Amino acid sequence: MLNSLTTAFKLDELRSKLLFTLAMLFLFRVGAHIPVPGVNPEAFAKLLQTGQLLGFFDVISGGAFKNASIFAMSITPYINASIIMQLLTVVIPHLEKLAKEGEEGRKKITQYTRYFTAVLAFVQAIGMTMALQGALANPSVLNYLTVAITFTAGTVLLMWIGEQITDKGIGNGISLLIFTGIVSRIPSAMVNIGQYLKTGTINIFSVLVLVIIGILVIAAVVYVQEGQRRIPVQYAKRVVGRRVYGGQTSHLPLKVNQAGVIPIIFASSLLMFPGQIASWFSGNAFAAWYLKWFAWGGVLNSIFYALLIIGFTYFYTAVIMNPVDMAENIKKYGGFIPGLRPGRSTAEYISKVMSRITLAGAIFLALIAILPNVILALTRIPNVYFGGTALLIVVGVALDTMKQIESHLLMRSYQGFLK
Repeated sequence: MLNSLTTAFKLDELRSKLLFTLAMLFLFRVGAHIPVPGVNPEAFAKLLQTGQLLGFFDVISGGAFKNASIFAMSITPYINASIIMQLLTVVIPHLEKLAKEGEEGRKKITQYTRYFTAVLAFVQAIGMTMALQGALANPSVLNYLTVAITFTAGTVLLMWIGEQITDKGIGNGISLLIFTGIVSRIPSAMVNIGQYLKTGTINIFSVLVLVIIGILVIAAVVYVQEGQRRIPVQYAKRVVGRRVYGGQTSHLPLKVNQAGVIPIIFASSLLMFPGQIASWFSGNAFAAWYLKWFAWGGVLNSIFYALLIIGFTYFYTAVIMNPVDMAENIKKYGGFIPGLRPGRSTAEYISKVMSRITLAGAIFLALIAILPNVILALTRIPNVYFGGTALLIVVGVALDTMKQIESHLLMRSYQGFLK
């Protein structure tokens, strides 16, 4: 990895891409400390401690939400808009047709996603401003609109920064923004651990356990992220004029974790929302019962969390991977799976294999998601953000970015060989 980065900085084009990416990420971190006008940061920080959903926003934004900055909503509306557009692509025939039209169709879907992001961000900003009205310095209609529009503008600016990184830099811009937000919390977490050690709240053994578990989780994430089930595909020979095409053996790669981190985002948002609503009605008997038995990190909460993740993993995998289309594409190019007839039999076999490996990926995601509860029980380290979801995102983005850098280096090596 270090050799690849060193080599990349020696090439002018790659160095420009890397420096551009770092400059955009620096702009993101600067914006995370620019406060929104009309908001009292101290009152905002106190409100942040009253709800789990607000804490979840702060994790995704890398502390920007806690600072009441212009990037407080982070890139979450864009992620939600992208997920909804992917789901609508399966339901709405026009969007499905655009998705199959190639580059031009994808550009139109991207444009629709941008518009939808702006609308979704404004609605979310209005709801957030109304919910956090106690933190407003001057609670008036004009101030509400000013704060909501500023939050929306920050999200749209982050969307632009992410797209610029994707087009002119290295890696997926949106993923790198989330990556940067999570990584930026590491120094503060280390400072907290140091303070706990000084005060005697924890001992060095707890820190060692935390480090060992972190290393094991990173190794497991890399193993599962790179895990594939390769289905062999044989292509028949075709004679076109005097040339013979095909006849080679290839494979169809099916990833174990095809859905990525999306099921965890779905499940956590769905499960945290009722708890946040219940916290606003502390005097209600039903709300008190719900907060008692379904508190975040509790047994019932963890069980429902794991079941939701498994269900959403199957659902999202079914949305993005269609065995019928895959079987038709194999048949279209003259391919077949040895021992199976092209068409329906191939689709049923692919579906069965996907169902089995998706179960393994879903269980892995569920274990990763409830990992913070296990960490807290083993180490007794309070208020230190250490989650399998964060590691899953960080490791996944790092692997994808390094693959892009290595592919650029490999392409230039071939060019040098040809010259």
